[in-house]
Amino acid sequence: MNKKTIFVTGATSGIGLKITEMCIAKGYTVYATGRNDSSLNTLAGLGAHVIQADLRKTEDINRVVEVLPPIDVAILNAGLGVFENAYDLADEEIDTMLDINVRAPIYLTKRLAPKMIARGSGHFIYVSSQAGKVATRKASVYAASKHALTGFLNGVRLELAEHHIKVTGIYPGLIDTPFLQKADATNAYRDAIQAFLLKPEKVAREVVRTIERPVREVNLPRVMGITAKLYAVAPGLVEKLGKGFFNKK
Repeated sequence: MNKKTIFVTGATSGIGLKITEMCIAKGYTVYATGRNDSSLNTLAGLGAHVIQADLRKTEDINRVVEVLPPIDVAILNAGLGVFENAYDLADEEIDTMLDINVRAPIYLTKRLAPKMIARGSGHFIYVSSQAGKVATRKASVYAASKHALTGFLNGVRLELAEHHIKVTGIYPGLIDTPFLQKADATNAYRDAIQAFLLKPEKVAREVVRTIERPVREVNLPRVMGITAKLYAVAPGLVEKLGKGFFNKK
């Protein structure tokens, strides 16, 4: 049995569900949170300790932290995207993306880090996105939220290093999960990049691998790490090459 205790957010769908299942299968003690009661009941049947919570609500974040035992690894995976022009988004959609993608992981880190510091060990794994490095049309607000998360995890890595707490950023491209359907109900984006969609199992395996082999960051697919570096020196070229992805509607 693996003795580490793992905490996973966004555990009831997509890669969060796969991550949680893999962690359970590997023998970790797993605490999982999400909003879907049916999925939580399934995870509980597999052996996870489940906590129903809406991370848009500060009171739910506080309640989750209060019931958690000492955590070795926090996998902050919960995320939400709506793919639309910024000027076409509802205020509520903007607020929800910022609440889930930015505020929730920051609040959870703020509350969990002191406990890890007291123990002198720990590991935060943040599931960000390639959108946190390269923005695209119809993902301006989503990209803004993931850029914010990227800036936060890079900064908090420096703050926690002296306390022997590791920080890993996971940067996948788009994944073939229900997230994509929620983000773009027209399926136009899925149709445009079908050949490039990542399988959720692959992303989940990479995340779980970093539990025992912590690294600074993981880019998926690997070539995306090169794309991000190219964007830093030739943003116009990358934007020109990628502009067709959101032209279909």
